[in-house]
Amino acid sequence: MSATNLKIMLNIARCGRFFSSKSAAITKIHRNIYPQHYLTKIIQPDGSSFTIRFNDPRMIIRLPLDMNLITEEERKRRIEARRPKQKVKIVEELDDSFDRTKYLKYFKK
Repeated sequence: MSATNLKIMLNIARCGRFFSSKSAAITKIHRNIYPQHYLTKIIQPDGSSFTIRFNDPRMIIRLPLDMNLITEEERKRRIEARRPKQKVKIVEELDDSFDRTKYLKYFKK
């Protein structure tokens, strides 16, 4: 082993902590090439929110509500709101009492 290799290995051994590209949660992202990230707001079921970096261009991501943690009344109300609305057909009967012959005298030939 050469002396320079030994010095390099000793310097590496002194360094107690190694960072990888996965350690970006607390500090900055340790990469040479940065992927495209978009600021995205996460909204939790209780209404609180925070901002993350996300790889798809989205503005808001809402996390789903756990249906087992809410009351029975609230669960019924939410399930009813999810069902598709039924369209109401309105049928109007027109009472057509228009007589065309009354206005024939106003038309010229």
